[in-house]
Amino acid sequence: MERDAAYFEFLCRMGDNALVLGHRVSEWCGMGPVLEEDIALANIALDLIGQTQMWLGLAGEVEGKGRSADDLAMLRDVWDFRNLLLVEQPNGDFGQTMMRQFLFDAWHLAMLRGLEQSSEPRVAEIAAKAVKEITYHVERSADTVIGLGDGTTESHARMQNALDLLWPYVGEMFAADAVDEMMAAEGIAPDLAALRQGYDGEVARVMKAATLSIPESGFAHKGGKSGFQHSEHLGHMLTQMQWLQRAYPGAAW
Repeated sequence: MERDAAYFEFLCRMGDNALVLGHRVSEWCGMGPVLEEDIALANIALDLIGQTQMWLGLAGEVEGKGRSADDLAMLRDVWDFRNLLLVEQPNGDFGQTMMRQFLFDAWHLAMLRGLEQSSEPRVAEIAAKAVKEITYHVERSADTVIGLGDGTTESHARMQNALDLLWPYVGEMFAADAVDEMMAAEGIAPDLAALRQGYDGEVARVMKAATLSIPESGFAHKGGKSGFQHSEHLGHMLTQMQWLQRAYPGAAW
């Protein structure tokens, strides 16, 4: 794979992660369990969509085919998305949403801190802006997981069920392929294996405080990066997210 093609692919992965999770979280708007949570989730979604604009905007420049961030977000079909499978999983109940958020946030923050040292100045600049927002995200999601996990019998059971359901998707975050290896070799992105120890330590700390047990099962799902094994959930989500462009091709504000 050529360097520019790998670079474009990497940027799409970062942008797609933020886009898909941002849309998922936005589905809580007006439906949060309390007003404070409703507003907080809406703000998290806005942060992620803002990061999407930066990552996919740069991806369009690197690709050199005249596609904008909006084009990449709204005019690709499901098999062209490169997000992690974790972020497209349904919201479920509030506990499941927050467990998904924490498991991703912890990885996202570690990745962005590595990207602040990127050999590509634009990547380092985007990461420096995003890391401030994600630092808040991970603090908030960790506190919520702890509060619910170490809460009532009902909340504890729901959080354990959420962890059992979502943990098999964690391994994909660290499963490096040719793109990841090239980005690490070029100094554009950190080596994924180097992030794992810190991630596992942070997750273990939070789960211990939440009185939750990390499942023994490892990585059971793969395919988000390849773009060919997404779950049916992403297809349904894109139908909603891209409705305007599908109904009125080329529509613009």
